[in-house]
Amino acid sequence: MANTSSAKKMVRKIVHRTAVNKSRRSRVRTYLRKVEEAIAARDKAAADEAFKSLQPEMHRAVNRGIFHKNTISRKLSRLSSRIKSIAA
Repeated sequence: MANTSSAKKMVRKIVHRTAVNKSRRSRVRTYLRKVEEAIAARDKAAADEAFKSLQPEMHRAVNRGIFHKNTISRKLSRLSSRIKSIAA
C-alpha cells in the first residue's frame, strides 16, 4: 500500500483515470458493435451511417490516448473495405 501522501494521491488519480478510460473505451466499442451488426446483417446503408458516427469517436479516443493511432487507422481501413464489399 502507498505510504507517502504523494503516492496515495497518485493511487486516487489512477483509479479515476482508469474509470474514465474504461468509459471511453466502452463508448468506442459500442459504436464499433453497431457497425459490425450492420455488416453482419448485410445492410450497407446502416453500416455507412454507423461507420460515419464511429470515425470521430475512434479519432477522439486516439487524441485522448486510449488507442494508438495506427491501431485505429488499421481498424477503420478494414471496416471500410468490409462495408464496400457488401455492395459487391
